[in-house]
Amino acid sequence: MAPGGSACKEVLESYSTDYDVAMAKLDNNGTPTRAITGSGGKQGIYSTNGVHELLECPVCTCLMYPPIHQCPNGHTLCSNCKIRVLNCCPTCRFDLGNIRCLALEKVAESLELPCTYQSLGCNDIFPYYSKLKHEQHCRFRPYNCPYAGSECSVTGDIPTLVAHLKDDHKVDMHDGCTFNHRYVKSNPHEVENATWMLTVFNCFGRQFCLHFEAFQLGMAPVYMAFLRFMGDENEAKKFSYSLEVGANGRKLIWQGIPRSIRDSHKKVRDSQDGLIIQRNLALYFSGAEREELKLRVTGRIWKEE
Repeated sequence: MAPGGSACKEVLESYSTDYDVAMAKLDNNGTPTRAITGSGGKQGIYSTNGVHELLECPVCTCLMYPPIHQCPNGHTLCSNCKIRVLNCCPTCRFDLGNIRCLALEKVAESLELPCTYQSLGCNDIFPYYSKLKHEQHCRFRPYNCPYAGSECSVTGDIPTLVAHLKDDHKVDMHDGCTFNHRYVKSNPHEVENATWMLTVFNCFGRQFCLHFEAFQLGMAPVYMAFLRFMGDENEAKKFSYSLEVGANGRKLIWQGIPRSIRDSHKKVRDSQDGLIIQRNLALYFSGAEREELKLRVTGRIWKEE
């Protein structure tokens, strides 16, 4: 028994790998690779000499970042897994205690590694401790599925997601930069916290998602329509759009910049960044009887010069 250690009574058979932030594994083929200069990294030879194997957590097999913990026998693991294994070393079953592996943390400082999304087009390399921060904002990282009707876990590039929306979610595809949609609901008083994505528009060679939702804004039931751009925020700013709804000589108009699908539909909705229609007004637009919701939403998308 190692000094200060005590054997754990239970043997842990499996471990969770659901990190809050995905940490990427390195390519360990042992062949140095030259990276191209990019916007955030630098050009050079990144390290694949096997040192990175020492930095892989034995539980989740992902790269470890400070604090890196070790047991009295020198076995290391990451801070997330230290909690998950109940402070018991998964290799020798001794209590982990609170020992930091400062030497390994120092070794990591000397490494330069490629971005995890190298296969998707990012050719930058980064110091070990800068790599994770870059990957959280890398413009080549996959997009989440923008479908708002369910919690979809599919990720990918834009062409992949467009095909996924069409084939798997059966979303209507529309070519053109103007639109005219009519939404009808037989009993609008039953519609609360509902979500619909009406269509995807192919416009200027890019794709835009039109959302229409019903939810409670404070105590008031409202409808909301807004547009999201299938791409990054800096590209979304090159476009503008307008939405219009009305009837009986009255009209509501919204004009804005589409939000990137990097922002979830809930984030856009909660920021009220779109056309908001109070339910009473929506029913007034629908007709005097107010027994059926009939809203016609028109709009257009244009490119800023």
